[in-house]
Amino acid sequence: MMNREDLIIRFANVYGSSDDTQFFFSPGRVNLIGEHTDYNGGYVFPCAIDIGTTGIARKTDGKVMKFASTAFNGVVEEKLDDISYKNENGWANHMIGVVNEFILRGFDIGGFEILIDGSIPNASGLSSSASIELLTCVVLKEMFNCDIEMLDMVKLSQHSENQFCGVNCGIMDQFAVGMGKKNHAMLLDCASLKYEYVPVVLNGCKLVIGNTNKRRELADSKYNERRAECEEAVRLLAKKFNISLLSEISPEDFEENKGLIENETIRKRAEHVVYEIMRTKQAVDKLKANDITSFGQLMNQSHESLRDLYEVTGFELDTMVTEAWKIDGVIGSRMTGAGFGGCTISIVRDDAVEDFISSVGTNYELATGLKANFYIAGIGNGASVG
Repeated sequence: MMNREDLIIRFANVYGSSDDTQFFFSPGRVNLIGEHTDYNGGYVFPCAIDIGTTGIARKTDGKVMKFASTAFNGVVEEKLDDISYKNENGWANHMIGVVNEFILRGFDIGGFEILIDGSIPNASGLSSSASIELLTCVVLKEMFNCDIEMLDMVKLSQHSENQFCGVNCGIMDQFAVGMGKKNHAMLLDCASLKYEYVPVVLNGCKLVIGNTNKRRELADSKYNERRAECEEAVRLLAKKFNISLLSEISPEDFEENKGLIENETIRKRAEHVVYEIMRTKQAVDKLKANDITSFGQLMNQSHESLRDLYEVTGFELDTMVTEAWKIDGVIGSRMTGAGFGGCTISIVRDDAVEDFISSVGTNYELATGLKANFYIAGIGNGASVG
């Protein structure tokens, strides 16, 4: 990631000068537990992390917006009075869609130029798209004096990703990126959007992200497949229960009535969701009680369920988590994100972090042929100016 002085120089090289610019930052996110529950109306427990996307931007005359990235050559231009999704705009569509949402809500948006620089690996499952969406929100709010609250920017960012970019995501990623709070995770009820900040006190441990560097080629198609399977489970359970989401059935009712779902695959998907929601609530209670050991055990159970019931892990993620479980000083480890590649999140005792990175990295590469990257993650604030 470039430092600010270099970004100012890069901005001037791209746009001719760097006068009247402002800096903005938007984090990535990890989900500590509660995976594939968001679109089922359940609980998730994400936090913003201190790696993310930096933007340097300024207002311009006229009605043209320009987007550039340190990761790609060239400048994407779009006219404010003729916004549409264009394949050739690539990554910038996530930002253009957000601008479109602001305009549709009646905000007077003028021309601007922006350069972004990110430390979130692409296709890693750490929410690089949500990061640049919320970055765009705070840029527009600040530069064009838009009267809009962060929660509304979270909602419009999700709507943009769903409708403009055509990605059928839940709201967790945008929520975590926008509403993050330093040293806290968020227990979010995805059905009601009620949330609670929970202090993350790790008692001599670190959060370590492991990037498998396995690109998530299957993630989008399998994500849509899993959503359809969950919807089918709801349809079958609704023959007895008045429910519209899997989050509305208790583990006890599910156990007594899972025979309503004759298809084994559909039943396994529903079982993961029902019990993952329960695990998430239990994990938060354990964290509040400073029982990090039990929190880690629930993380491990979450991964096993994602592997065996929801079947979204894959060889690379399973290898990295299995190697993590072998290390003394690892409290818990699991995949985070949609799966089929991407990242793991582990809680590791301070005195074991060096051995963890060395041993897991070596053994993972021997097994997969891929070289992993590791990041010691701090828990940071949400998207903001400066």
